[in-house]
Amino acid sequence: MTKTAKVLTALAAAAVLASPILAQQRRGGGGERVAPECRQEIIELCGRGRGELRTCLRDKYAELSEGCQSALRQRIEARTGAGARGEGAARSGALAPQQTLAYGSDPLQGLDLWVPEGKPAPLVLFVHGGGWKRGSKSNAMGRALPGHMVEQGYAFASIDYRLVPKNTVEEQAADVAAALAYLLKQAEALGIDRSRVVLTGHSAGAHLVALVGTDERYLKAVGLSFADIDGVLPNDGAAYDVPAQIEGAGPMMKETYAQAFGTDPARQKALSPIAHAAGPNAPAFLLIHVQREDGVAQNAALAEALKRAGTKVEVGSFAGEGLQGHAEINRRLGEADYPATPVVDAWLKKVFGA
Repeated sequence: MTKTAKVLTALAAAAVLASPILAQQRRGGGGERVAPECRQEIIELCGRGRGELRTCLRDKYAELSEGCQSALRQRIEARTGAGARGEGAARSGALAPQQTLAYGSDPLQGLDLWVPEGKPAPLVLFVHGGGWKRGSKSNAMGRALPGHMVEQGYAFASIDYRLVPKNTVEEQAADVAAALAYLLKQAEALGIDRSRVVLTGHSAGAHLVALVGTDERYLKAVGLSFADIDGVLPNDGAAYDVPAQIEGAGPMMKETYAQAFGTDPARQKALSPIAHAAGPNAPAFLLIHVQREDGVAQNAALAEALKRAGTKVEVGSFAGEGLQGHAEINRRLGEADYPATPVVDAWLKKVFGA
């Protein structure tokens, strides 16, 4: 990776924050620092405390919308002289998708697909995070993951889905099922082994795959069932019991949860994977998480509920705290020296019978 790329990836937030990002305008002229909608997005993601803002943005930069990322990159380039080369260099090291496909009519119902050469490959389908209201298949996962999955002999799909508040969490779970149905319908032409499938996702994406893996209605609506899935791998989710998560959330996240799940207790329960875990469920789960207090508790509760139902479940607990750990387990999964990678590899081999 070039020096420019390292600036744009490792120092993205800190460089911009050399002058306060929350200020409305430059003193003495010069126009706005960052567009108001981007400032608001950053506040929703990281809060208003400047001390925490630097670390939060550096760790969660990938969860910002593409427009906000572009605005920040432009400010970095202006400060570092990186110029127009920056964006391409920042994305170097990632394996480019072989195909970008539409699984629905909405612009956000699209997916990127990587397939290894040779015989039909087991499918790993990834669902990005971003608080149910932001994120993208292109920027909300670690750069190493697609290439690593292909090296392991798996097809890998990263999907977009419709976002809150324009759409609902129910529609997002429906999008996960629809994307899977689209791929399995064309499995032979795409080089996918439709008999071996795992769903995975990070953060909000972890919640969505856990919901689809415990509430079969979403799969049945597209002509599938739990028989079409071999396993579910939620990565550092913390909304498996939505009412409990809302109860313990701070002001910033409470607002995010209220926007996603509303205030109706019955709806919150219906969108809680733990409420459906009594079974039937997808055949096997691997719950991986870092040491966030709410995440640890939520993963333990879901694991226990799945075990009581007789579902095969394993838990992987890894170092990392707060937002930094939450971002790292997503950003680094697929890197050979990251501890979660061999755990995930071993579980996938077992689930796929490789």
